[in-house]
Amino acid sequence: MEFRPFTVELSTRFRATTVRTGVLLHTRSPEGLDSWGEYSPFPDYDAERAGRWWRSAMEAARGEWPAPRRDSVAVNSIVPLVGPDAARDFATRGGCTTAKVKVGGGSDLAADIARVEAVADALGRAGRIRVDVNGGWDLEEAVRCLPHLDRAARSAGGEGLQYVEQPVESVADLAALRRRVDVPVAADESIRLPGNADAVVAADAADVFIVKAQPLGGVRRALEIVDQIGDRPIVVSSAMESSVGLAAGVALARSLPQEPLACGLGTGALLRTDTVAQTWLPESGRIAAGELKVIV
Repeated sequence: MEFRPFTVELSTRFRATTVRTGVLLHTRSPEGLDSWGEYSPFPDYDAERAGRWWRSAMEAARGEWPAPRRDSVAVNSIVPLVGPDAARDFATRGGCTTAKVKVGGGSDLAADIARVEAVADALGRAGRIRVDVNGGWDLEEAVRCLPHLDRAARSAGGEGLQYVEQPVESVADLAALRRRVDVPVAADESIRLPGNADAVVAADAADVFIVKAQPLGGVRRALEIVDQIGDRPIVVSSAMESSVGLAAGVALARSLPQEPLACGLGTGALLRTDTVAQTWLPESGRIAAGELKVIV
């Protein structure tokens, strides 16, 4: 097996991150087929969490992904903590009609409202908007802020927020919030950090489950978790990998028993540089399997 270290730059700061580093793993089959995996855990991960990324990278590098059930999947655009004009541009990239908008995280509510209103205006009445808080609110702050953001999402005549992703940190607060607001609640960190959805399912704490291949230990492990979740809506998302790591998320979304909601797999739009010759980006709001022409 071949190992290649890499560094890629982001075009926009994303949760205090401006670069992503890691190692690519490569094998070639006797038939001449190349398989690539990416190992790029975040620096603050402990050995157990980093180990899941390693298992995912090895699975990919050995060509062990399950057979796909569909050729492509719908994706959302991603709107970082930017002003309204930039938000309009991010929202419509790749022909997406669903956008995930970052809020909180040091951005005040007025700026968040303006960002969501700009995205609603850019997408129009048929657009769908989600907001992602990354656990940055406490329970009472979430109860206070969500109605304002829901109204902002309706400002262009749309349906309001499709869901709020990880608005609060704890599973207990997710469950409590879900019973106090009308906006559907999605769990991300509450699944990704422990590496399972057990606590979220037991507490009935989420309407939507965010599943990420690499942080959970690979495509096959993520499918096991999806099976435990049952018939609840699934969104497959990335973890700000390069296009090699993003391929694992695409493989997961293509292999789910039921097609997921629009997936968070359009993060290639936030890369300034990449590990491949052509960054994986959505076209007409969908992303499909593609050939990885690795250049690092």
